[in-house]
Amino acid sequence: MSGARRVAILISGGGSNMVALARSMTGDHPARPCLVLANDPDAGGLEKARAMGIPTAALDHRPFGRNRAAFEDGLIALLDRAAPDLIALAGFMRVLTPRFVDHYRGRILNIHPSLLPKYPGLHTHRRALEAGDAQAGCTVHEVTAELDAGPILGQGRVPVLPGDTEDTLAARVLTMEHQLYPAVLRRVAEGERAPLYLP
Repeated sequence: MSGARRVAILISGGGSNMVALARSMTGDHPARPCLVLANDPDAGGLEKARAMGIPTAALDHRPFGRNRAAFEDGLIALLDRAAPDLIALAGFMRVLTPRFVDHYRGRILNIHPSLLPKYPGLHTHRRALEAGDAQAGCTVHEVTAELDAGPILGQGRVPVLPGDTEDTLAARVLTMEHQLYPAVLRRVAEGERAPLYLP
């Protein structure tokens, strides 16, 4: 598609959200994946991306230790070479510094497995169950320097069912993530930033 927005997708593991995003970017979609980048060379999503014909790269964060600036310099070099218009974090398990976020200001999206502003950070499903919530879900937001606090671009809700465990709730939320993230990405690629709510 001529003139399509270029999307780099950052992953750390199996890449199920990456696959959902990449599969959606076909036909008349206003964007195309230009790179899948992982912070773990063994991330299972890299092979899935290669099988889909998407360029891949990996930069192992572990040799950098606590030197996040040096790690992010490497990420920026790989990303800038791919020249993305948008960056989609899809299970990328590294906290990004304000310097990195500023370099791509307004262009980084993330999906988080809670109905933000509830439960930023980790263990979202456990916290929802412990709180006795009747609903859980996921949020796509613009990434800012404050963790999980950027403008909300979309939310998808699922019921919390009697007898739910962290695993059963996580699986239900993940199914919603695979619907919500592609829908929001398409809207953002078209220039639409008003929040989308599912269902």
